[in-house]
Parts: sequence; structure tokens; C-alpha cells
Amino acid sequence: MDKDYFKSIKILDGGMGQLLLEKGIVSMGTLWSASALLEKKYHQILIDAHLSYINAGSDIIVTNTFSCRKYRLIENNFGDQFAYLNETACKLAMKAKETSKKNVFIAGSIPSQRDTYIADPRNNELILSDMLEQARIINDYVDFLYLDVISSINEVEAALNLSEILNKKILIGIHLKKNGKLPSNESLKELLKNIQNQNLLGVICACVSPEITVQALDSFQGYGEPFGFKANLWKIKEPGPIQTFNTAKPDEIGTNPNVSFGIRDDVSLNDFYNFSKIMKENGATILGGCCETTPEHIKKISKLK
Repeated sequence: MDKDYFKSIKILDGGMGQLLLEKGIVSMGTLWSASALLEKKYHQILIDAHLSYINAGSDIIVTNTFSCRKYRLIENNFGDQFAYLNETACKLAMKAKETSKKNVFIAGSIPSQRDTYIADPRNNELILSDMLEQARIINDYVDFLYLDVISSINEVEAALNLSEILNKKILIGIHLKKNGKLPSNESLKELLKNIQNQNLLGVICACVSPEITVQALDSFQGYGEPFGFKANLWKIKEPGPIQTFNTAKPDEIGTNPNVSFGIRDDVSLNDFYNFSKIMKENGATILGGCCETTPEHIKKISKLK
């Protein structure tokens, strides 16, 4: 894959988990989107979800492997299906691409290997070992790796080592808090200054509100690599590990994260487009959506190409 691929405007896809829930997938525990992989009757729904983003204008679709990290599968008593679920997610993404007959790329989602929105406290070697186990399963199916909603420089360094081991290009997706820092309390500027790698395709704000994403623009000024975003539309502007939001009944939390994080009703399609336009005008070339964004959001911002 060309290292300069993201130097011109490219459109990523949008949220997958909420789209699948909307289409009738029933979450098993906290597996959410991965629940669509457990039963074959849901596979076509997942293919159709990928296709809806491709048809909306996405240049890249992301594999449905975010909830297929071994830690979460073990928590939900599906650890023995780790390899099968990751491989199946990739095959379904490939089926969607084949069906579309469009020249889209497939990004392999490698999430934080512990909880989301919080830094993994383990040492670099343990993080790398877990990432590598997942990445080796999906590597042959994807065009590049996408480090999906990561919370510390330590995890990024592990992922860059991973990309070297597999000789695979990588897009870094960083989560930010309202103070503009990573959950590890490290600054975005510090991260950008310290990650230089021949396999790096770019850096994006991942699963971050539009407001926090715009605030991050100052840190990207003068950065020499492509940058952009996969913005969320959670009602809670600063989401944390699901266990910290016990406002709903325990069984509801696993069934639908919207119960805990809420859905924004103050951001229209035009608002999302205008936010994306501001980002583009300030140098962003990687545009997309995360939780609570839909094919309609992607269709709207694809006009910015």
C-alpha cells in the first residue's frame, strides 16, 4: 500500500456497533458488534452494513474485530472462538468488497487489548504480544492495520513494533479527553513528536466528539503526516470504561451501550458536514465517523472529496 495514500482526501466508514443493533443484532453480554459474528444468520446483516458504507462513499471499511480482542471474549465466555471470530469478520468484510465491485481498502481493526477509553497499564511487551496474536489472524485479509481507539503512547509504540514485525502499514487512532490529552494524561503533541515510522500512514482522533476533535487541530499544525478523525456522536462527551456508567440495569448495559452513553440529538447531518469541512480546511485528509454515525453521515461528508 502506498505510504502517501492518505495525503489526499479519503473517507473512512462510520459506526458499526450501533448500526448492527439497529438492524436487529442482539448483543451477547458486552460483545456488541462481535455478536453479529457468533451466529451465521447475522452474517449477511454485517455484510450489508459494510456495503451501506461503501455505497455511501467510504474508501475504506474497517473489519468488525473491535470487540474480538481476546480479553473481552474471555470475559463473555467465548475465548475459545478468538481465532474463528477474527477470521470470520475479515472474510465478511472481503465479501462486502467483492459484492460492491468497488476498489475499497480493508482496514484491520486492532483495538486496545484491555478496556476502551482507558490506558492499558501493562508493559510494552505484554501489550505487543496480545496485539500480535490478533493481528496475525487478520493480517492476510487486510490492506493495512488500524489501531482502533488507543489511549497511551505506550500502546502506540507497541503497535508500531507490531507493524514492523508484520511489515504492514498502520493508521493510528488516538482517543482524547476533554482536556485534549490521551487517557494516559500524555499530550497529543508529545505523541506526534515521538512517533516516526516508515509504516505509519497517519494519525486520527478516534471515537472523539467533534468538539474535542476541533480542539486538537492546534496539535496537528506543522505535523508532517496525514491526520484526521473518526468522530463519535455519544451524548457523553468523555466516555469511560462501561463499568463506570452504572446508570442502567446491568443487563441493559451489555445489550445496548446507548443506555449508558446516550445518543446526541443536537448534531444534524449538516452539522457533521460543517464540522468535517472545518477539519478539511485545516489540513485533515482522513474523514470518517465512529459510534452513532451512520451511512447518511458518511454520504454527506463524502461530498468533501
